[in-house]
Amino acid sequence: MSNKTLVDVKNLSVYFPVHGGVFSKRIASVKAVDGISFSIDRKQIVGMVGESGCGKTTVGRAMINILRHVAPDVEIGGSIEYHFDDKVVDFAALTSSQIRKYRSRVQMIFQDPYASLNPRMTVAQIISEPLQLHTNMNNKEQAERVAWLLDKVGLQPEQARRYPHEFSGGQRQRVGIARALATNPDLIICDEPVSALDVSIQAQVINLMMDLQEEFDVSYLFIAHDLSVVEHISDKIAVMYLGDMAEYGNAHEVYHHPRHPYSKALLSAVPLPDPSRKNRKRIVLKGDVPTPLNKPSGCAFRTRCPVAEPSCAEEKPVFEEHASDHFVACPIVK
Repeated sequence: MSNKTLVDVKNLSVYFPVHGGVFSKRIASVKAVDGISFSIDRKQIVGMVGESGCGKTTVGRAMINILRHVAPDVEIGGSIEYHFDDKVVDFAALTSSQIRKYRSRVQMIFQDPYASLNPRMTVAQIISEPLQLHTNMNNKEQAERVAWLLDKVGLQPEQARRYPHEFSGGQRQRVGIARALATNPDLIICDEPVSALDVSIQAQVINLMMDLQEEFDVSYLFIAHDLSVVEHISDKIAVMYLGDMAEYGNAHEVYHHPRHPYSKALLSAVPLPDPSRKNRKRIVLKGDVPTPLNKPSGCAFRTRCPVAEPSCAEEKPVFEEHASDHFVACPIVK
Protein backbone atom coordinates (compact mmCIF):
# COMPACT_ATOMS: atom_id res chain seq x y z
CA MET A 1 0.00 0.00 0.00
CA SER A 2 1.23 3.50 -0.85
CA ASN A 3 2.74 5.53 1.98
CA LYS A 4 0.21 8.22 1.02
CA THR A 5 -2.68 5.98 2.08
CA LEU A 6 -4.52 7.22 5.17
CA VAL A 7 -7.21 4.57 5.54
CA ASP A 8 -7.73 1.26 3.78
CA VAL A 9 -11.21 -0.29 4.09
CA LYS A 10 -11.09 -4.02 3.31
CA ASN A 11 -14.18 -6.18 2.84
CA LEU A 12 -16.23 -4.15 5.33
CA SER A 13 -19.58 -5.65 6.29
CA VAL A 14 -22.13 -4.32 8.78
CA TYR A 15 -25.12 -6.49 9.71
CA PHE A 16 -27.86 -5.38 12.10
CA PRO A 17 -29.71 -8.34 13.65
CA VAL A 18 -33.52 -8.36 13.59
CA HIS A 19 -35.29 -9.94 16.56
CA GLY A 20 -38.84 -11.21 16.70
CA GLY A 21 -41.19 -13.77 18.21
CA VAL A 22 -42.22 -14.36 21.81
CA PHE A 23 -38.65 -14.82 23.02
CA SER A 24 -37.24 -12.07 20.79
CA LYS A 25 -34.93 -14.43 18.96
CA ARG A 26 -32.82 -13.35 16.04
CA ILE A 27 -34.82 -14.04 12.89
CA ALA A 28 -32.90 -12.13 10.21
CA SER A 29 -30.15 -9.61 9.48
CA VAL A 30 -30.22 -6.24 7.76
CA LYS A 31 -27.17 -6.26 5.50
CA ALA A 32 -26.51 -2.53 5.64
CA VAL A 33 -22.99 -2.91 4.23
CA ASP A 34 -22.11 -6.15 2.47
CA GLY A 35 -18.36 -6.46 1.93
CA ILE A 36 -17.01 -3.26 0.36
CA SER A 37 -13.41 -2.16 -0.15
CA PHE A 38 -11.86 1.24 -0.94
CA SER A 39 -9.10 3.54 0.30
CA ILE A 40 -8.58 7.24 1.04
CA ASP A 41 -5.19 8.90 0.62
CA ARG A 42 -3.85 11.77 2.69
CA LYS A 43 -5.15 15.22 1.64
CA GLN A 44 -7.77 13.51 -0.55
CA ILE A 45 -11.54 13.94 -0.79
CA VAL A 46 -13.59 10.84 -1.58
CA GLY A 47 -17.26 11.43 -2.36
CA MET A 48 -19.75 8.65 -1.59
CA VAL A 49 -23.14 8.64 -3.32
CA GLY A 50 -26.18 6.40 -3.64
CA GLU A 51 -29.89 6.24 -2.90
CA SER A 52 -31.25 6.59 0.63
CA GLY A 53 -30.71 3.38 2.58
CA CYS A 54 -27.77 2.17 0.49
CA GLY A 55 -25.41 2.17 3.50
CA LYS A 56 -23.45 5.42 3.04
CA THR A 57 -23.95 6.73 6.57
CA THR A 58 -23.31 3.27 8.03
CA VAL A 59 -19.93 3.20 6.27
CA GLY A 60 -19.05 6.59 7.76
CA ARG A 61 -20.08 5.55 11.26
CA ALA A 62 -18.15 2.30 10.96
CA MET A 63 -15.03 4.21 9.91
CA ILE A 64 -15.19 6.35 13.05
CA ASN A 65 -16.20 3.34 15.18
CA ILE A 66 -19.38 4.64 16.79
CA LEU A 67 -21.78 1.96 15.52
CA ARG A 68 -21.55 -0.17 18.65
CA HIS A 69 -22.66 2.83 20.72
CA VAL A 70 -25.77 3.09 18.53
CA ALA A 71 -26.45 -0.66 18.23
CA PRO A 72 -24.44 -2.82 20.68
CA ASP A 73 -25.35 -6.08 18.91
CA VAL A 74 -24.24 -4.95 15.45
CA GLU A 75 -21.94 -7.36 13.58
CA ILE A 76 -18.94 -5.71 11.91
CA GLY A 77 -16.66 -7.70 9.62
CA GLY A 78 -13.57 -6.86 7.60
CA SER A 79 -11.02 -4.25 8.58
CA ILE A 80 -10.66 -0.44 8.65
CA GLU A 81 -6.91 0.15 8.70
CA TYR A 82 -5.64 3.64 9.46
CA HIS A 83 -2.01 4.49 8.80
CA PHE A 84 -0.94 6.66 11.75
CA ASP A 85 2.74 7.58 12.26
CA ASP A 86 4.14 4.45 10.54
CA LYS A 87 1.67 2.34 12.49
CA VAL A 88 -1.40 0.51 11.15
CA VAL A 89 -4.44 0.68 13.43
CA ASP A 90 -7.56 -1.41 12.68
CA PHE A 91 -10.51 0.59 14.04
CA ALA A 92 -12.87 -2.35 13.51
CA ALA A 93 -10.94 -4.42 16.06
CA LEU A 94 -10.62 -1.78 18.82
CA THR A 95 -12.74 -1.48 21.94
CA SER A 96 -14.08 1.86 23.19
CA SER A 97 -11.20 2.26 25.64
CA GLN A 98 -8.56 1.29 23.07
CA ILE A 99 -9.81 3.72 20.44
CA ARG A 100 -9.96 6.71 22.79
CA LYS A 101 -6.39 7.82 22.05
CA TYR A 102 -7.14 7.86 18.30
CA ARG A 103 -10.42 9.80 18.52
CA SER A 104 -8.70 13.11 17.82
CA ARG A 105 -7.37 11.75 14.50
CA VAL A 106 -10.80 11.04 12.96
CA GLN A 107 -13.73 13.42 13.40
CA MET A 108 -17.26 13.74 11.98
CA ILE A 109 -19.54 16.50 10.68
CA PHE A 110 -23.16 15.43 11.05
CA GLN A 111 -26.06 15.92 8.66
CA ASP A 112 -28.39 17.92 10.90
CA PRO A 113 -26.80 21.07 12.35
CA TYR A 114 -29.89 21.54 14.52
CA ALA A 115 -29.53 18.19 16.30
CA SER A 116 -25.75 17.74 16.41
CA LEU A 117 -25.03 20.67 18.75
CA ASN A 118 -25.89 20.57 22.46
CA PRO A 119 -28.46 23.35 23.03
CA ARG A 120 -27.32 23.77 26.67
CA MET A 121 -23.72 24.54 25.74
CA THR A 122 -22.28 27.75 24.33
CA VAL A 123 -20.36 27.66 21.07
CA ALA A 124 -17.12 28.06 23.04
CA GLN A 125 -17.96 25.02 25.18
CA ILE A 126 -18.96 22.95 22.10
CA ILE A 127 -15.73 23.65 20.21
CA SER A 128 -13.45 23.40 23.25
CA GLU A 129 -14.84 20.03 24.41
CA PRO A 130 -12.56 18.01 22.04
CA LEU A 131 -9.62 20.12 23.22
CA GLN A 132 -10.38 19.26 26.85
CA LEU A 133 -10.60 15.55 26.05
CA HIS A 134 -7.65 15.15 23.70
CA THR A 135 -5.13 17.92 24.41
CA ASN A 136 -3.24 19.41 27.35
CA MET A 137 -4.24 23.00 26.56
CA ASN A 138 -5.05 25.27 29.48
CA ASN A 139 -8.18 27.45 29.54
CA LYS A 140 -6.45 30.44 27.93
CA GLU A 141 -5.03 28.35 25.10
CA GLN A 142 -8.41 26.73 24.52
CA ALA A 143 -10.12 30.13 24.33
CA GLU A 144 -7.53 31.33 21.82
CA ARG A 145 -7.96 28.18 19.73
CA VAL A 146 -11.75 28.58 19.74
CA ALA A 147 -11.51 32.21 18.62
CA TRP A 148 -9.05 31.26 15.87
CA LEU A 149 -11.27 28.42 14.63
CA LEU A 150 -14.37 30.62 14.58
CA ASP A 151 -12.49 33.11 12.45
CA LYS A 152 -11.42 30.31 10.09
CA VAL A 153 -15.02 29.19 9.51
CA GLY A 154 -16.29 32.73 8.93
CA LEU A 155 -17.79 33.52 12.34
CA GLN A 156 -16.90 36.27 14.79
CA PRO A 157 -14.88 35.36 17.92
CA GLU A 158 -17.37 37.23 20.12
CA GLN A 159 -20.07 34.80 18.97
CA ALA A 160 -18.39 32.13 21.10
CA ARG A 161 -20.59 33.14 24.06
CA ARG A 162 -23.82 32.47 22.18
CA TYR A 163 -25.95 29.31 22.15
CA PRO A 164 -26.81 27.22 19.05
CA HIS A 165 -30.43 28.47 18.87
CA GLU A 166 -29.10 31.98 18.20
CA PHE A 167 -27.56 30.89 14.88
CA SER A 168 -28.94 30.09 11.43
CA GLY A 169 -28.58 26.61 9.92
CA GLY A 170 -25.53 27.57 7.89
CA GLN A 171 -23.87 29.16 10.92
CA ARG A 172 -24.56 26.08 13.05
CA GLN A 173 -22.92 23.87 10.44
CA ARG A 174 -19.90 26.20 10.52
CA VAL A 175 -19.74 25.60 14.28
CA GLY A 176 -19.83 21.85 13.58
CA ILE A 177 -16.97 22.24 11.11
CA ALA A 178 -14.94 24.22 13.65
CA ARG A 179 -15.51 21.49 16.25
CA ALA A 180 -14.37 18.80 13.82
CA LEU A 181 -11.19 20.77 13.02
CA ALA A 182 -10.35 21.56 16.65
CA THR A 183 -7.90 18.68 17.14
CA ASN A 184 -6.27 18.84 13.68
CA PRO A 185 -7.66 15.45 12.52
CA ASP A 186 -6.29 13.38 9.65
CA LEU A 187 -9.77 12.50 8.37
CA ILE A 188 -13.21 14.08 8.67
CA ILE A 189 -16.32 12.02 7.88
CA CYS A 190 -18.80 14.48 6.33
CA ASP A 191 -22.27 12.90 6.57
CA GLU A 192 -24.37 14.93 4.11
CA PRO A 193 -23.19 18.19 5.70
CA VAL A 194 -25.18 20.49 3.39
CA SER A 195 -28.37 18.51 2.70
CA ALA A 196 -30.28 20.25 5.52
CA LEU A 197 -29.26 23.74 4.38
CA ASP A 198 -30.84 26.14 1.91
CA VAL A 199 -29.41 25.95 -1.61
CA SER A 200 -28.10 29.52 -1.30
CA ILE A 201 -26.09 28.51 1.78
CA GLN A 202 -24.85 25.15 0.47
CA ALA A 203 -22.33 26.70 -1.94
CA GLN A 204 -20.86 28.85 0.83
CA VAL A 205 -20.36 25.87 3.14
CA ILE A 206 -18.95 23.68 0.34
CA ASN A 207 -16.42 26.35 -0.69
CA LEU A 208 -15.49 26.86 2.97
CA MET A 209 -14.86 23.13 3.40
CA MET A 210 -12.68 23.02 0.29
CA ASP A 211 -10.60 25.98 1.50
CA LEU A 212 -10.18 24.42 4.96
CA GLN A 213 -9.27 21.04 3.48
CA GLU A 214 -6.41 22.64 1.60
CA GLU A 215 -5.26 24.73 4.56
CA PHE A 216 -5.43 21.96 7.17
CA ASP A 217 -4.22 19.14 4.86
CA VAL A 218 -7.12 17.00 6.03
CA SER A 219 -8.86 14.20 4.11
CA TYR A 220 -12.65 13.98 3.72
CA LEU A 221 -15.10 11.17 3.19
CA PHE A 222 -17.88 13.31 1.74
CA ILE A 223 -21.26 11.53 1.86
CA ALA A 224 -24.01 13.19 -0.18
CA HIS A 225 -27.01 12.78 -2.44
CA ASP A 226 -26.24 15.70 -4.75
CA LEU A 227 -23.98 14.29 -7.46
CA SER A 228 -23.04 17.68 -8.85
CA VAL A 229 -21.77 18.74 -5.42
CA VAL A 230 -19.81 15.51 -5.05
CA GLU A 231 -18.19 15.92 -8.47
CA HIS A 232 -17.28 19.52 -7.61
CA ILE A 233 -15.56 18.74 -4.31
CA SER A 234 -14.20 15.20 -4.73
CA ASP A 235 -10.99 13.69 -6.05
CA LYS A 236 -12.62 10.25 -6.24
CA ILE A 237 -16.22 9.05 -6.23
CA ALA A 238 -17.62 5.84 -4.72
CA VAL A 239 -21.09 4.73 -5.86
CA MET A 240 -23.04 2.44 -3.52
CA TYR A 241 -26.17 0.37 -4.06
CA LEU A 242 -27.94 -1.68 -1.38
CA GLY A 243 -24.83 -2.15 0.74
CA ASP A 244 -22.52 -2.95 -2.17
CA MET A 245 -19.89 -0.86 -3.92
CA ALA A 246 -20.93 -0.49 -7.56
CA GLU A 247 -18.17 1.80 -8.85
CA TYR A 248 -15.12 3.66 -7.57
CA GLY A 249 -12.61 5.84 -9.35
CA ASN A 250 -11.43 9.29 -10.39
CA ALA A 251 -14.23 11.84 -9.88
CA HIS A 252 -14.13 13.19 -13.43
CA GLU A 253 -14.14 9.71 -14.96
CA VAL A 254 -16.97 8.36 -12.81
CA TYR A 255 -19.09 11.49 -13.27
CA HIS A 256 -18.59 11.96 -17.01
CA HIS A 257 -17.86 8.37 -18.11
CA PRO A 258 -19.72 6.03 -15.70
CA ARG A 259 -19.40 2.32 -16.44
CA HIS A 260 -21.79 0.59 -14.04
CA PRO A 261 -25.47 0.57 -15.19
CA TYR A 262 -26.55 1.98 -11.81
CA SER A 263 -24.03 4.82 -12.00
CA LYS A 264 -25.28 5.67 -15.48
CA ALA A 265 -28.89 5.78 -14.27
CA LEU A 266 -27.99 7.85 -11.23
CA LEU A 267 -26.03 10.39 -13.25
CA SER A 268 -28.64 10.63 -16.01
CA ALA A 269 -31.03 12.06 -13.40
CA VAL A 270 -28.75 14.99 -12.52
CA PRO A 271 -30.40 18.26 -13.68
CA LEU A 272 -28.40 20.15 -16.31
CA PRO A 273 -28.24 23.96 -16.19
CA ASP A 274 -27.30 24.07 -19.88
CA PRO A 275 -30.48 24.34 -22.06
CA SER A 276 -28.61 23.02 -25.10
CA ARG A 277 -28.24 19.65 -23.38
CA LYS A 278 -31.82 19.36 -22.11
CA ASN A 279 -32.57 16.45 -24.44
CA ARG A 280 -30.07 14.14 -22.75
CA LYS A 281 -31.57 10.67 -22.45
CA ARG A 282 -32.60 9.77 -18.94
CA ILE A 283 -32.39 6.18 -17.74
CA VAL A 284 -35.50 5.34 -15.70
CA LEU A 285 -35.10 2.33 -13.41
CA LYS A 286 -38.11 0.05 -13.00
CA GLY A 287 -39.35 -1.31 -9.71
CA ASP A 288 -38.45 -0.48 -6.13
CA VAL A 289 -35.18 -0.90 -4.28
CA PRO A 290 -35.17 -4.39 -2.70
CA THR A 291 -35.05 -4.65 1.07
CA PRO A 292 -31.64 -5.30 2.66
CA LEU A 293 -33.42 -7.93 4.76
CA ASN A 294 -33.77 -10.09 1.66
CA LYS A 295 -31.29 -9.01 -0.99
CA PRO A 296 -31.51 -10.55 -4.47
CA SER A 297 -29.10 -13.37 -5.21
CA GLY A 298 -25.99 -12.56 -7.21
CA CYS A 299 -25.89 -8.89 -8.21
CA ALA A 300 -28.14 -6.83 -5.91
CA PHE A 301 -28.94 -4.45 -8.78
CA ARG A 302 -30.04 -7.11 -11.27
CA THR A 303 -33.79 -6.77 -10.47
CA ARG A 304 -33.72 -3.18 -11.76
CA CYS A 305 -30.82 -3.35 -14.21
CA PRO A 306 -31.71 -2.59 -17.87
CA VAL A 307 -28.91 -4.83 -19.17
CA ALA A 308 -29.13 -7.73 -16.69
CA GLU A 309 -28.56 -11.27 -17.92
CA PRO A 310 -29.64 -14.60 -16.34
CA SER A 311 -26.07 -15.19 -15.14
CA CYS A 312 -26.30 -12.07 -12.95
CA ALA A 313 -28.45 -14.05 -10.47
CA GLU A 314 -25.87 -16.76 -9.97
CA GLU A 315 -23.03 -15.06 -8.09
CA LYS A 316 -22.09 -11.69 -6.69
CA PRO A 317 -20.01 -9.72 -9.23
CA VAL A 318 -16.33 -9.18 -8.49
CA PHE A 319 -15.32 -5.60 -7.73
CA GLU A 320 -12.39 -5.28 -10.09
CA GLU A 321 -10.32 -2.74 -11.98
CA HIS A 322 -11.64 -2.16 -15.51
CA ALA A 323 -9.41 0.84 -16.31
CA SER A 324 -6.57 2.62 -14.55
CA ASP A 325 -7.78 3.22 -10.97
CA HIS A 326 -11.41 2.71 -12.04
CA PHE A 327 -13.15 -0.18 -10.28
CA VAL A 328 -16.54 -1.61 -11.25
CA ALA A 329 -18.64 -4.51 -9.93
CA CYS A 330 -20.28 -5.66 -13.17
CA PRO A 331 -19.17 -8.49 -15.51
CA ILE A 332 -21.19 -7.00 -18.40
CA VAL A 333 -19.16 -3.77 -18.40
CA LYS A 334 -16.86 -3.48 -21.39
